[in-house]
Amino acid sequence: MRVLICPDKFAGTLSAPAAAEAFAAGWREGAPGDDTVLRPLADGGPGFIDVLASSLPARRVPVRTVDPLGRPAQGEVLLVGATAYVESAQACGLHLLTDAERDPNVTTSYGLGLLLTAAVESGAREIVVGLGGSAVNDGGAGMLAALGAAPVDVAGYALPYGGAALIAAAGLGGTPRLRQVSLVAATDVDNPLTGLHGASNVFGPQKGADRADVLRLDAALEHFADVLEKAFDVTGLAVRPGAGAAGGIGAALLALGGRTVSGIALVTGAIGLDAELDRADLVITGEGSFDHQSLRGKVAAGVAAGARDRGLPCVVVAGRVETGHREAAAAGVTELHSLVDHFGSTATALAEPERGLREIGTRLARQWSR
Repeated sequence: MRVLICPDKFAGTLSAPAAAEAFAAGWREGAPGDDTVLRPLADGGPGFIDVLASSLPARRVPVRTVDPLGRPAQGEVLLVGATAYVESAQACGLHLLTDAERDPNVTTSYGLGLLLTAAVESGAREIVVGLGGSAVNDGGAGMLAALGAAPVDVAGYALPYGGAALIAAAGLGGTPRLRQVSLVAATDVDNPLTGLHGASNVFGPQKGADRADVLRLDAALEHFADVLEKAFDVTGLAVRPGAGAAGGIGAALLALGGRTVSGIALVTGAIGLDAELDRADLVITGEGSFDHQSLRGKVAAGVAAGARDRGLPCVVVAGRVETGHREAAAAGVTELHSLVDHFGSTATALAEPERGLREIGTRLARQWSR
């Protein structure tokens, strides 16, 4: 039996490659004669680089960068020919901060600009930026500052970092040093920059913003969009789909002439997932939490849809399951299993996800294998 194992990350516990390896180890114990094919997945968020590196003939270049509060952090650039891949979450990720440190009024995307600079210096002609899981709401202002185009006030002084300060932006203090490199924003978020469905309203609260912060940040981003439009001679930036990705970094990339692509589509194309689905007998996918959002374009739902279209059974193994079996079945899911149900404890599921995936893998192998 050919079993395709293609999970997303289990956020906060296991990377997608680690989750795939754990489940495969369990399956091999239960059905050692089966062929297990591992294709871990990611959208543009955390794990983007690891997943691509596991399947592409790539060179990883370590880069010293900074986190959302300006502290030293380690990132990398993934080079595949003339294309460089960078992951915004390595420098701007919410996972880099404690709950008490989350404050989108002051967090910055400066570290992403350092990653882009390293990619330019590597000789890349195209840079693909994975967007998702960010702790920032600064419209890419920090990123632009690191590239040599810091937002400035009416007196020409550089603004403090963070989204709140952008209300005072009067222009940019330079030209981004990109050497005509083309930019691609990889994200499955189609939110605009501002408004009810914009970056501040939808994603601000999970980054530490209260209602007053949301209103302040939304107004600041609306003002900053006007600044970017004048600086780069573009229009309609605030309402363009994807502009609100990663706290508005999407808007800055669009202003720089970039284009948006689906992060999950980019990854599945790069790793040849469609061809593997064509050869599979059974598909296993999963993520940390399988909930109502999962059915609206996240990795597991996309995999299940691909399996359904081919008449393949698809089993979802998640950290926890918070959607009904009927809704999941309509999306192409044959069975749902969770680590919380397996252990009978959320604490154990969070503490020992690798063991749980191995054990569930063994049990399912004995159930499903021919």
